[in-house]
Amino acid sequence: MNTLDKFDIAILNELQTDARLTNAELAQRVGLSAAPCWRRVRALEEEGFIKGYRAEIDRNKIGLGVLAFVRLDADRSTGNLTREMEDAIAQIPEVVACHYISGTGTFELQVVARDLESFSQFARNVLLNLPNVKDMHTSFSLGEVKASGALPLTHLARPRG
Repeated sequence: MNTLDKFDIAILNELQTDARLTNAELAQRVGLSAAPCWRRVRALEEEGFIKGYRAEIDRNKIGLGVLAFVRLDADRSTGNLTREMEDAIAQIPEVVACHYISGTGTFELQVVARDLESFSQFARNVLLNLPNVKDMHTSFSLGEVKASGALPLTHLARPRG
């Protein structure tokens, strides 16, 4: 699968909106019969376009009312130390996203917590004790405007020139 055609793009769009669609429902929505639709979904999975399926859980409903954006600065940015820091961050369940960033700082984390007190304890006991941490800067979400995990796909349908 070298390129995505209009059916592949439609399948990706539909599954981003509702991954619980049956194959028959998906096929109808994208204008294919069931068997070719199923084969395309399997090919999209095998090629890594579809990485998995999961439920989107409301963090507030499960008592995680705080979302913090934490910038961690590394003491030294050598390959081994950075990888060690990455590995340690990847093991922390409260860190729901982590990006290696340009500019000021080394990593930008999204961290969830029950409340400010539990975040404060977590920051002192876990984040500041990660290997190679020099400094930490935190901002808190005051309200979510958009938190969709759906990616825009319109650029895939445009002719390339």
